[in-house]
Amino acid sequence: MVVIKTLEEIELLRESALVVSKTLGMLASEIKPGVDGLYLDKLAEEFIRDHGAEPGFLGMYDFPNTLNLSPNAQVVHGIPNKEPLMDGDIISVDCGALKNGFYGDHAYTFEVGNVVEETKKLLRVTKESLYVGIREFKAGNRVGDVGFAIQNYCESHGYGVVRELVGHGLGKKLHEGPEMPNYGKRGRGKKFVEGMVVAIEPMINMGTKRIKQLRDGWTILTTDGKPSAHFEHNVALINGKPELLSTFQYIYDALGITSNEEDEFRVEKLQL
Repeated sequence: MVVIKTLEEIELLRESALVVSKTLGMLASEIKPGVDGLYLDKLAEEFIRDHGAEPGFLGMYDFPNTLNLSPNAQVVHGIPNKEPLMDGDIISVDCGALKNGFYGDHAYTFEVGNVVEETKKLLRVTKESLYVGIREFKAGNRVGDVGFAIQNYCESHGYGVVRELVGHGLGKKLHEGPEMPNYGKRGRGKKFVEGMVVAIEPMINMGTKRIKQLRDGWTILTTDGKPSAHFEHNVALINGKPELLSTFQYIYDALGITSNEEDEFRVEKLQL
């Protein structure tokens, strides 16, 4: 079910989203060769609780950890473990937080050490497709407009767009309506209206779009073993236009990256 939010509720959602944004920013400095997922997971849980929130994923559907950590060919829902990251890996870090009764939920795929250019391009195109999709989240458009834009952009680069996993509405529940596929046809699906809040999250594979699940019941990976990238933002529809509630700026500050990619989706400059 789609739940329309008031401006006051959207501000509470922004608070929750920014807890996640700050958590990802903190983790950005820790992600390096030799570090293992359980260490990152412990840091994240402590950081979220220290900021007056609860881990959004821990215990949700019986998930055992705070973070979804999905390296290389894993697409999403990877379970943190003791296996150390290696130079040249990539890793999707998906994080959720519950504060004041509302969820924040977004993701970023990090480079670990020296990553080959072919994989860097996958990450770059996937993140670009996120903003391509967000531009279509505006009054009068429909779910299919966002999905079509992401699909068209990524497939034009020869990449596979995952079908079975989708974005979603966000609010007092982690997963609300509407579902937000990363593929589709223009003019199809639920119409966007003022007060909608969604998580848009392209999951893009270097090779085939096909995926499989491990026996752990959680981990999703590509069937051809090629890398997958995942980026996610939380977005509200305000005054007919998309406004970011989350930010990657804390990550960029930690990594020394300069970017203005989020500027067009903010009414005011984010105060960090």
